[in-house]
Amino acid sequence: MSRSDQALVAVAELTGDTPSSAHQLGGGDAAAAFEVRLADGGTVFAKTAGDGMPGASAAEAASLTWLAEAGSVPVPAVHGHDDRWLVTDHISTASPTKPAAEELGRGLARLHAAGAPAHGAPPPGGPTDAWIGLAPMRNEPALDWPSFYAAHRIEPYLRRAVDSGTLTAQEGEVITQVCTRLDDLAGPAEPPARLHGDLWNGNVHWGEDSTGVRAWLIDPAAHGGHRETDLAMLQLFGCPHLERVLSSYEEAYPLSEGWRDRVGLHQLFPLLVHAVLFGRGFATRAVTAARSALG
Repeated sequence: MSRSDQALVAVAELTGDTPSSAHQLGGGDAAAAFEVRLADGGTVFAKTAGDGMPGASAAEAASLTWLAEAGSVPVPAVHGHDDRWLVTDHISTASPTKPAAEELGRGLARLHAAGAPAHGAPPPGGPTDAWIGLAPMRNEPALDWPSFYAAHRIEPYLRRAVDSGTLTAQEGEVITQVCTRLDDLAGPAEPPARLHGDLWNGNVHWGEDSTGVRAWLIDPAAHGGHRETDLAMLQLFGCPHLERVLSSYEEAYPLSEGWRDRVGLHQLFPLLVHAVLFGRGFATRAVTAARSALG
């Protein structure tokens, strides 16, 4: 059975709707994605997790539901999921606008302010062992952000990068120094925020509905964490009208003094993930971010 036929079967079984056709879309590295047209003329989005990614669909479904509960930034509604498939709303594509970027900033502020039970907490009903792209990611509640960030966002990927030779032992020591000094480098203590968790530009989908153009959050790896992490990841690969997003965020929920100096600290996590997945180029960027954090 082709992947498109599998998507049709999954949509029928998970939603009870009658699909008529499936068109495969370009997507990320972790999944195959489809626009599925229904017999009633509507459309849904269906994606299947990559091989060897147990729990990925359940983790994403729980993440989307948790983000939606905040009522802050639009996310696709979940229509159903199983061990391999996730079916959500299909969101049309539109060009980014400055007003939509400003609303994204305000929405992210509201999302983060909605909070989480603890730093490292998974979404309600979400698994402890989740995924960020093709990399495993553990959501383990911790007493404070520095201990969570060191134990579950830096050290696992640092070990893999050094063990594989992607990072040298000497480079790994620079990053270890960041973990040692996190209490001093993290800035003022923050309450756990409700994070998207993988907020790079590709996971901000500019779409249009009856209200106009809006930025939708897709493909989350949600958990409780430091709100500067989401914002730092958004800056990692750029984002349309980025400064408007950030300035609107600050107006709604001012960031602690010195937050721009901590961008490298918060980018260290996604850069290490990319080093593990994609190699040496990201490893050198991770070392640069670590040195920036150390000052």
